Amino acid sequence: MRIVMLFAVVFSLILVLPAKAAVMLIYHHVADDTPRVSSVTADELRQHLQYFKDNDFQVIALDVLINQLRSNLPIADNAVVITFDDSFENNYTTAHPILMEFGFPYTIFISPGSIDNRVGPVLSWDQVRAMAADGVLVANHSMNHEHMTQLQPGESKVDWHSRIKQNILEAERRILTETGQSHKWLAYPYGEFNSELETLVEALGFIGIGQQSGAIGAATKLSRIPRYPAAGQYADLANLGQKLRTLAFNITHYLSADQQVSDNPPTLRLQLKVSDFLPGQFRCYAGTEVLEPEWLNENTFEVTASKPLNRGRSRYNCTAPSLTKKGYFYWYSQPWLN
Repeated sequence: MRIVMLFAVVFSLILVLPAKAAVMLIYHHVADDTPRVSSVTADELRQHLQYFKDNDFQVIALDVLINQLRSNLPIADNAVVITFDDSFENNYTTAHPILMEFGFPYTIFISPGSIDNRVGPVLSWDQVRAMAADGVLVANHSMNHEHMTQLQPGESKVDWHSRIKQNILEAERRILTETGQSHKWLAYPYGEFNSELETLVEALGFIGIGQQSGAIGAATKLSRIPRYPAAGQYADLANLGQKLRTLAFNITHYLSADQQVSDNPPTLRLQLKVSDFLPGQFRCYAGTEVLEPEWLNENTFEVTASKPLNRGRSRYNCTAPSLTKKGYFYWYSQPWLN
């Protein structure tokens, strides 16, 4: 009897232990003369990397994390993945030497058409190849950094599907030709996606990566992997340090979570496992508005903002403190595209 009771206690503790989580960060410019909202300075980047090192965060390559997620392998605790978007030249001239100094792996998401056509202060293919030779992972950010969910004037859904499929595959082909790499990871430009784009990405065998915030765990949907911004106001270490200490909710069903807004205000409805947090401490936010969740059953909630969302991109953020991991919060961000 004692053995049975001991087993029951141990098993119950296992059930409430928080899943280990990774955090993926997104950077753009590394410079002091570019738009602040999408920039960190060289000093700020160095401070971030030193913080990871001093606080025992495990900086891992994106391919390592993707393999763990796809193969249901354990995710290293306090894992951090570093990514850069938009093919900016200062990623090579400024960021790359600093990252090499620390020995940290990272990924750049590039748009081959922007490089081919020299659109803005972008990398050259010689620079991309030099980075790849140093072990940098090079991945897909669409051909020309398009708003991928938008239909062109007079375009049908069938024509949109064909155009976006060709766009993704052509960008991947160009990256393979220039660097020898083909990871089949697509970082959605502007972080914009909808259910049709997610379905296409999955059908092509790609991983979809967004710009909505949140931690990454075993249950993370591989067509909408979250990333935390690390630039502008989010470059502050006090702010960033809290994001690094977040956990991923174990979401089992995305019942109403298409980024493309049909009803405004939209309703977010998710089914998730409630184990390491108290439902009474679970809150969602639409900007500064606190959204009290309506629990439809013990595992399903929904929230709706009181006012329609503005045009463009916005989010609901949902969070709850972990019961077993002091100082850590579960975090989920639902992006909306109106």
